[in-house]
Amino acid sequence: MKSMTSTSGKILDTAQSLIVAGGYNGFSYADISAAIGIRKASIHHHFPTKAELVAILVDRYRQQVDGGLNSLREQVSSPAEQLQAYLNFWQTCIRDASLPFCVCAMLAGEMQMLPEEVASRVRAHFHSLAGWLTSVLKTGTEQGLFRLDKRPEEEAQMLMASVHGAMLSVRAFGDSELFSAIVSPQITRLLAPAR
Repeated sequence: MKSMTSTSGKILDTAQSLIVAGGYNGFSYADISAAIGIRKASIHHHFPTKAELVAILVDRYRQQVDGGLNSLREQVSSPAEQLQAYLNFWQTCIRDASLPFCVCAMLAGEMQMLPEEVASRVRAHFHSLAGWLTSVLKTGTEQGLFRLDKRPEEEAQMLMASVHGAMLSVRAFGDSELFSAIVSPQITRLLAPAR
């Protein structure tokens, strides 16, 4: 059973890398087969369809993200520091190329072409992330750490769009420093003293 889990994990890890590189339609089971040295039939044994594979991958990714955000909330009491830690995570992932792009952001770019079982999970990821950001912004505002120009829900959407847009700019220009250049002013604006 351990080898099955190990093989499934390798398939999921490889699929995640391929999605980050080229999206849902940018890979096939043949690509996974070549990358990890197993037959396509073996991949189909673990994941009968590509949609099922990617749906399970998104579920796994969401569990990792939710776990990371919950851990962050438990370990860091200041909402301002929680937000900065979230941004630092992406800055580090982009700089060292360990996770240079959010899997769900990449899939969202293909939303109209995704099978519903994948699309619904991608939407759920964004709802969850927006909820976390909203909560951090609300708490920070209540503590006098943030000054919001709009409702926390709107600010959360703007921040989320800024983070994912910065990922696109980094990719387009091949410059990892663009992430901080784009996102840091958003944090500075939120942390500005009340007028």
